[in-house]
Amino acid sequence: MRDILPADKARREGVLSVIRDRYRAHGFDEIETPVVEEYSRLHAGIGGDNEKLAYNVLRRGLDADAIRDAADDPAALSDLGLRYDLTVPLARFYASNRAQLPGVFRAIQIGSVWRAERPQKGRYRQFVQCDIDIIGDDSSRAEAELMVASLDAVNALGLEGASVRINDRRVLDWMLDSFGFPEGERPGVLITIDKLDKIGPGGVAAELRERGAEASAVDAFETFLNRPQTLEYNPFGERQIRKALPESAPDEIVAHLVGIGDAVAAGTGQSDIPLVFDPFLVRGMGYYTGTIFELAHPSVDYSLGGGGRYDGMIGRFLGQQVPAVGFSLGFERLVDLVTAGGEATESSIVLIHDADVPVAELAAHKSALIGTGARVRLERRTKNLKALLERSAADGYTSFATLSAGAQPGTLELKPLS
Repeated sequence: MRDILPADKARREGVLSVIRDRYRAHGFDEIETPVVEEYSRLHAGIGGDNEKLAYNVLRRGLDADAIRDAADDPAALSDLGLRYDLTVPLARFYASNRAQLPGVFRAIQIGSVWRAERPQKGRYRQFVQCDIDIIGDDSSRAEAELMVASLDAVNALGLEGASVRINDRRVLDWMLDSFGFPEGERPGVLITIDKLDKIGPGGVAAELRERGAEASAVDAFETFLNRPQTLEYNPFGERQIRKALPESAPDEIVAHLVGIGDAVAAGTGQSDIPLVFDPFLVRGMGYYTGTIFELAHPSVDYSLGGGGRYDGMIGRFLGQQVPAVGFSLGFERLVDLVTAGGEATESSIVLIHDADVPVAELAAHKSALIGTGARVRLERRTKNLKALLERSAADGYTSFATLSAGAQPGTLELKPLS
């Protein structure tokens, strides 16, 4: 967990402002949920490995004997926990407030989440997530809206050229079934397939054999991975999808993916659809039931966000099935990449005054500058004026003026800090 210094905070808020603006332009409405949820909800088996990383809140009123008696039962020790993502809270929010929401609800949710991660570069125990979700729409329109809005947001941040890798959990199930993997083996098989980019086809096949997966299925899968392929470029569409899959892929699922691509092309106005079909995209969350996707950018080799369809989650809280799909931007990664668009654009002035300037004069000058729409900070003149100016520039100020006693408001000469 980190302290955020003023200049970094301003930059982060600038990036958030751009994201909020673009998402609202696409018809999404922002909500807020508590940072704590019930323990039973956070550990309902729908959060995948994140459930193991949850921070739990000790029940109030337990004495030492009660704590010792419940030492081996986390559910008896805790009744609440810090949220580890924004999707589980959204599902609870919708189930609780459905009567006050539109039939198709488009939500923005931005906030901190907490996971007991092992701290390392780019991985924090407290970090911000930026989610948009559409609840109540089971058509490909929902996925397309999420992708168009998210691509618009990263473009507005100056990260043009982003694309979305896309797959479908139903495709993965069909493919594993066609190779002959028994249903009970598939969760473990998917964990290994998710390493394909890192260890290659040979490494995947070797690990599957080490796991004790069905030998004939591993052989069939390895043969498919090593099949001869042409190097021709195929834009996103039915041909690209079918060439990446074994023969006889389900027509309904292929048509669903093609429909998403057509809608994204229309929504972005790009003739070259910014989607890439990846039959081995897995994504680890166990609640995904259909389309899954990740945001890619040519400047980095890791994803900048992702999401998918989770039609089964809200039904756990509501007692009836409700279609839902979401997209989460990797805010911490975006902040590190953004070089423009996160900076403050308003006039920001450091007013450097002599020690003998009366307080009333300082207030008058500051008020006059604020009245022009500027952001103003007062600083007493120091011997090392250069250091003061450098620090002000680092804090995001763009200009400065010096003030002596007796100067009239509106007569100060502004000079650029850079």
